[in-house]
Amino acid sequence: MLYNVFMNDRIKQKLQTLPTKPGVYIMRDVGGNIIYIGKAKNLKNRVSQYFRSSPKPSKVQAMVDNVDDFDYFIAMSELDALGLESNLIHKHQPFYNILLKDGKAFPYIKIDMKEDFPRLEIVRKVKKNDGAKYFGPYISGVDPREILKTIGSAFKLRTCTSKITTTTCAKRECLNYSLGLCLAPCTQKTTKEEYAEEVKKAINFLNGNDEEIEQILMQKMQTASNLENFERAIQLRDNLKMISKLKSRIVANLTKDVDKDIWAYHSDGLSGVVSLIVVRGGKILGITNFAQSDAELEQEQTLFNFVCQYYQNVIVPNEIVVSHQLDSQLLSDFLGKKINIVSNPHAVNLTLLNMAKENAKEYLEKHLEREKIAYNTSIGAISQLQKSLNLKSLPKRIECYDISHISGTNKVASMVVFTNGTADKKAYRKFKIKTVAGNNDFECLKETLSRRLQRYVDQNGESFKEKPDLLVIDGGKGQLSSCYEILQTFGLENQIEMISIAKRLEEVFVPQQSPPVILKYASAELKLLQRLRDEAHRFAITFHRTVRTKSQTTSTLEGIKGLGKVKINALLNAFGTTEAIKTASVEELCQIKGIHHSLAVEIKNFLQK
Repeated sequence: MLYNVFMNDRIKQKLQTLPTKPGVYIMRDVGGNIIYIGKAKNLKNRVSQYFRSSPKPSKVQAMVDNVDDFDYFIAMSELDALGLESNLIHKHQPFYNILLKDGKAFPYIKIDMKEDFPRLEIVRKVKKNDGAKYFGPYISGVDPREILKTIGSAFKLRTCTSKITTTTCAKRECLNYSLGLCLAPCTQKTTKEEYAEEVKKAINFLNGNDEEIEQILMQKMQTASNLENFERAIQLRDNLKMISKLKSRIVANLTKDVDKDIWAYHSDGLSGVVSLIVVRGGKILGITNFAQSDAELEQEQTLFNFVCQYYQNVIVPNEIVVSHQLDSQLLSDFLGKKINIVSNPHAVNLTLLNMAKENAKEYLEKHLEREKIAYNTSIGAISQLQKSLNLKSLPKRIECYDISHISGTNKVASMVVFTNGTADKKAYRKFKIKTVAGNNDFECLKETLSRRLQRYVDQNGESFKEKPDLLVIDGGKGQLSSCYEILQTFGLENQIEMISIAKRLEEVFVPQQSPPVILKYASAELKLLQRLRDEAHRFAITFHRTVRTKSQTTSTLEGIKGLGKVKINALLNAFGTTEAIKTASVEELCQIKGIHHSLAVEIKNFLQK
């Protein structure tokens, strides 16, 4: 068994002592950052494969080249290992793992059957075993909002969000009742049984039966036309077009009650695409693609990993068709549902799988250049930055700071965060400078860094708990020296690296290095630092303007007798600006807690002077 001669002694020793039990392994780079997480039925065999001298896919070799150490956890079974792997990937989000972002949630149409008079609504989160019926997911080409409009035109179901039971009774019906679009259960104009019949018809349509709704809409359109209600007739015609669009997606030789997903994976060795076709009620609801760069050794495992992640957020159909052989028993056990996995399809399944394969291949070919550009401006840029500045580790999390004020007044600071080379706006933070008097950017930066690093040491605050790999200061060598002293004060100079970038000549300064580093003009790494600095500047200025405006407004209101800070804040929270308070009526001002009639009159008179 030949191993890679370039791996370090620590890895060689660990490989010899690896157990043959199932578990999860964690690959780390030279900076200790987690870059890949995997699960194994046999830890020794699996992890050893990565370090053998045998040829590997380019993306796998790229990951292995960055591995400086690895850890592992032993699990009771492969199923337990799969669950632990999924949790760790979600928590750490390693670069070389396939990642399905939380935001990638497709819409469903939901009907809560536990309600006396259920309504239809669009949701993106599926709650399992909640007694509701879900239809979807609607991926592309089919808009669930248009489907709801069509159902609303044909069946008299409520659209309001009010909680309605058999005992509740509103004062009067809404407009939809007058237009013949609702049975008005809110005023007990219908029975639970009569309403349930309309719900049944809607469910029948969502399950793929189009005939009844098509007939209803045709009759309504003809009636509207005869009554010369052409606007309504046009609306109904559009509803019928939507149904025709759905009917065009019917898969030949499939019955209307068939639900299945078709999965295909295509890779060129460096990049890959997972393509998904969703079939519900015998119709194709959508086709979508997911570009990925997972560092698994086998394509079968890449597809398996993605399918596991995807089905944690959506309803699992009874059958899935796949381009690669998957462990059906392990997948069924992990998802808690028996799934029929078809890996050697025939007839219509083969046709659908070939469609998915062609879709994945075409997507990879057409979008490879775009993915390359995205890589070069993100991970590629931080990799190049690491080399150009001789950084100890890949700067996965970079934080940049800037100060904003006018002649030392209303001083604020910004902290922007780039993760893997792209802006992570949820992690942005802003500071009001508390201890610095006058115009002193050096001291403002030192206060900001001190507060930020203290929060990291104390593990206080969601964004502050994360350790930055690189701190970027907007300024020259003087600003860098001041801030580096703060880093040393906390004893973090060996854990967190710091640089500064001076705007005039775009010089990059590094601690304990006299001459600046001049990055190549228009290089990816220089553009990354410029984006960071400009974003920190924008964020700081925006916050400063907000603070300054509020300060000016507050100082204006402080001139009103009987109006203290608590009442001023209450007014600003309610109206936002002085101008809005000025244009408000006395009655509107009196709605604010603590503002009585005479004080409201005083406020109006003062602001209108």
